[in-house]
Amino acid sequence: MKKEIGIGLAGFGTVGSGVYKNLVRNGALIEERAGVCFRVRRIAVKDLAEPRAVEAPEELFVTRPDELIEDPGIQIVIELMGGIDFPLAFIRRAIQAGKSVITANKALLAEHGREIFELAKEKKVAVFFEAAVAGGIPIIKAVRESFVGNHIECIHGIFNGTSNYILTRMTDAGLDFSPALEEAQKLGYAEADPALDVNGWDAAHKAIILASLAYGFWVDPAKVHVEGIENVTASDIRFADELGYRIKLIATIKADDEGKIEVRVAPTLIPKSHVLASVNGVFNAVAVRGDVVGETLFYGRGAGQDPTSSAVLCDLVEAGIALSSPKESHGFAAHDLYGDCKPVADSVSKFYLRLGVEDRPGVLAQIAGALGAADIGILSVIQPESHTGEFISLVLILHDAPYGKMLTATKTLAALPCVKSEPLLLHMETFL
Repeated sequence: MKKEIGIGLAGFGTVGSGVYKNLVRNGALIEERAGVCFRVRRIAVKDLAEPRAVEAPEELFVTRPDELIEDPGIQIVIELMGGIDFPLAFIRRAIQAGKSVITANKALLAEHGREIFELAKEKKVAVFFEAAVAGGIPIIKAVRESFVGNHIECIHGIFNGTSNYILTRMTDAGLDFSPALEEAQKLGYAEADPALDVNGWDAAHKAIILASLAYGFWVDPAKVHVEGIENVTASDIRFADELGYRIKLIATIKADDEGKIEVRVAPTLIPKSHVLASVNGVFNAVAVRGDVVGETLFYGRGAGQDPTSSAVLCDLVEAGIALSSPKESHGFAAHDLYGDCKPVADSVSKFYLRLGVEDRPGVLAQIAGALGAADIGILSVIQPESHTGEFISLVLILHDAPYGKMLTATKTLAALPCVKSEPLLLHMETFL
């Protein structure tokens, strides 16, 4: 007889019901591979009468999540409730009670990962969170285990399927942002309130978790630079294409020579030749470069019921094994080999700058003069033709410069009488 492990499932929405469905479907396979038998003992939901897309025995359902913690027959709790405050309190109580914890809550870990793992270490409880970053892509396990012998030089990721779908449609169909977003909502790829997806913070939460794992300290969200895709236009997509680039919402995580860590999420121009440029639709991808392994790439669906539940089931098996063979490391290993986060103003890259300017002689000279005075060089210029008297777009690709210096120069340009619209400044990645 194989050992039986009791599970408490907190939340039965899209992911929670997917975990139950796939555990039932592949339970025998998991049992053979893990050597243990997993049994769902209780499922906590807000409303017992709420319709469910997946059927489960009625006697499993409860409305008080603490029943999962109080049940001595439950050794592992899976938190899939969403939100921050209530799940945080629930996870704290579960750890205090000695339960192993699995969570897919990226915002919770990004904001409170430090205290969760400090408590888990104190109580010698394991916490698993593979599903919190990039859905079905096993990037947490790779960074934590497969690359343990590497200094991670950089990570670049497409972490948000909604934004990637919108930018793909803007590229392929020439749509502007609003109609591309509307299409994504109609197809179910974007929520009715898509703010966290399109403003960059969904991807930023994932980047914070990954950066913290890669560099051994919990990254302060206040030190992460985050921009969304709302201001990117179809014209920007077209200009980037002419220059040999694609625009993607990229999470950039990298260490400099002094051990300072840069973490930013922003719409970024990347060369068409780079593999991330061909990641389209709702797919996610993560490129990791280690000093020993070199370049690696992970690709797959970053959200959805089945990809995310696959990651939760992976954690479930690992949690079951950890109950029999506890490890000293409980999901996060802190160390002091790297320093703090680099101020975003000090981060250096090339830049794309779009200005709306008057169509008259001498304007380009004024722009070039202002940039020259700021010690910022111009690599290339696009100035499309227009009808006489109309304002036109002036697009410049700028040499490597600190972001703080670029922001100051952009404000100076915006104040020039010949500049008639709000400038758009985007990072560029060249991928050494």
